[in-house]
Amino acid sequence: MPVDGMKVKVRGDVSVYEKRGEYQLYVKEIIEAGKGELYLAFERLKAKLIDEGLFSEEVKKTLPFIPQNIAVITSPTGAAIRDIITISLRRFPNLSILVVPSLVQGTFAAQEIAKKIDFLNKYFKDLNFIIIGRGGGSLEELWAFNEEVLARSIYSSKIPIVSAVGHETDFTISDFVADLRSPTPSAAAEMTIPDKNNLINNLSLLKSKITRAVKRNLELKTENINSISRSLKYQGPEN
Repeated sequence: MPVDGMKVKVRGDVSVYEKRGEYQLYVKEIIEAGKGELYLAFERLKAKLIDEGLFSEEVKKTLPFIPQNIAVITSPTGAAIRDIITISLRRFPNLSILVVPSLVQGTFAAQEIAKKIDFLNKYFKDLNFIIIGRGGGSLEELWAFNEEVLARSIYSSKIPIVSAVGHETDFTISDFVADLRSPTPSAAAEMTIPDKNNLINNLSLLKSKITRAVKRNLELKTENINSISRSLKYQGPEN
């Protein structure tokens, strides 16, 4: 509901009340100016892309369990890139990270990110996946990730895309189109990069289990052979 002081835009019909010489406005729609328009644009594009199947789970690509080469498209000076690099290399130091600087807000940000995705698909086909994202902000600041040009570039990418935009409560069109949505840039690193130490520990435990199983199996086989051998010795030649 509108409140005093709120800027709104209304759509309706104007008529004249002749007896009193007054104009009357019959309101059919009322929206908050600025933010309301963005919200409506978001919902319209979301509905359009749903109808076209861009959000379908069936078209989403699977990320590898142990990536070797990834790219990150984001601002080169923001906290997002520092968090992604720090967490990723802490978890898996062997990982190769290609940082691709880009605008992440403003009029030309969506087109620039889309061009960077297309560029990586053309010249860096060995990438395991691409992270696109930025830290939190207002709806206006995050709007580049709600643009149709970027959504279609994500959908067309042969390389899996991870969307890591804003805070946990922020949802963008890019989140819905991407192959994986992460609530924050930091979480993107946690979700997609395995912890090398954990992998080594798990392999060590698995090796121990296999060794014990093989040893036990050999013991059983040896016991069976010995049992058969003893049985044959007890049987005379006449048997």
